[in-house]
Amino acid sequence: MKILYITAGAAGMYCGSCLRDNALATELMRRKHDVMLLPLYTPTLTDEPNVSQRKIFFGGISVYLQQHSAFFRKTPLLLDRLWDSRFALRQASRRSIPTNPKMLGELTVSMLKGEDGFQRKELSKMIDWLRHEQPPDIINLPNSLLIGLAAPLKQALGKPVCCTLQGEDLFIENLGEPYRNATLELIRKNVKHIDAFIAVSDYYAGFMRGYLGIPEHKIRVVPLGINLQGYEAVERSEEHRNQPFTIGYFARVAPEKGLHVLAKAYRRLRKRDDFPPARLEVAGYLAPEHKSYLAGVEREMKEAGLEAEFHYRGVLSREEKIAFLRNLDVLSVPATYDEPKGMFLLEAMACGVPVIQPRRGAFTEIIRRTQGGLLVEPDDTDDLAEKIFNFWKNPALAGELGRNGYHGVREHYGVAQMAECTLGVYENLLDITKDTHHSDRRVGAA
Repeated sequence: MKILYITAGAAGMYCGSCLRDNALATELMRRKHDVMLLPLYTPTLTDEPNVSQRKIFFGGISVYLQQHSAFFRKTPLLLDRLWDSRFALRQASRRSIPTNPKMLGELTVSMLKGEDGFQRKELSKMIDWLRHEQPPDIINLPNSLLIGLAAPLKQALGKPVCCTLQGEDLFIENLGEPYRNATLELIRKNVKHIDAFIAVSDYYAGFMRGYLGIPEHKIRVVPLGINLQGYEAVERSEEHRNQPFTIGYFARVAPEKGLHVLAKAYRRLRKRDDFPPARLEVAGYLAPEHKSYLAGVEREMKEAGLEAEFHYRGVLSREEKIAFLRNLDVLSVPATYDEPKGMFLLEAMACGVPVIQPRRGAFTEIIRRTQGGLLVEPDDTDDLAEKIFNFWKNPALAGELGRNGYHGVREHYGVAQMAECTLGVYENLLDITKDTHHSDRRVGAA
């Protein structure tokens, strides 16, 4: 099968969607499918070998310039190459191309307008290039924010279009008005051009059906999957047990991910006479606009006399990430919203590390399916602190849940399972397309 899989770069940030798209494309290629992973905006950043095309469409600089100046909507292609080059885009990414939703309302709406948006020249460039390539059997968009591309691509290439749903509602909800309503209206208007939507969790499938007005028959669930190479279970040696109890957080450092909730629970734990000095280890991408948020968490830890027990480790490579996770006794990312993915849970459990998460979003189904951790009431620091204490007090329970998670991820959330489910969706669409064509021919003959 030949697959055109579009992915969206996130400047210099490790993005869960980019990691997922790259892992899926890699596994499909391993299975001998012909996959073109085509990046938009910027080069993608992954912690595994990157299999995306070197060519980038809708370059972040061009998209921004065309949004704000009519002059750049008519510049010749030769001139566009100056700022569409990978070098220029990488340099711009190092300077943090804005990704704050509140700054991107006009651009989001324009992109959703497709051929009627300010970036129509970029759409023409991509379609002209694709017409000279071998046509794909199927097209996959990375999220509903790019649904404006569906109709032009389908018209140009005549192939079914899928759209993955993997967390874009948080972005949409943070758009200021009138952009939020305009965005939702344009996405809903374009739902008819998508042949199948692929949600990354059962929770998200149900939520997005109502949120975007997607007919139930159009939505499929393909659970997240990770490449398990390099992930090994932690051996809890006597030496390790003599180390300070280590609580971990691995996700974007942002208010909605709940680091402040975990830090507050940690401070409550340390007020107990029966809980010893421990460590709160944190890693993940920190956007410039959230530096003050991290500083606030650090300040509160310092005021509690716990400065030496709190460490922010920054952005980690794949090897550093696995080492970081293997050093934890428990991981918790107590998000304050309904998270649709939870890749960090899979990564921690793949190392045999038990998790504690709020009962919301996809967390519930992941933990129930793997039996690799405990659920707590959302935003309840007392419940979270008590569950962490139970793990420290009862290492046998933590060990049992860690083993459950290790095996549960391999049974349900490996990249092989994700690829198998995705291929099932694609093959079903192609069968439907063939049947439709045959029916049309019979009607025409009659």
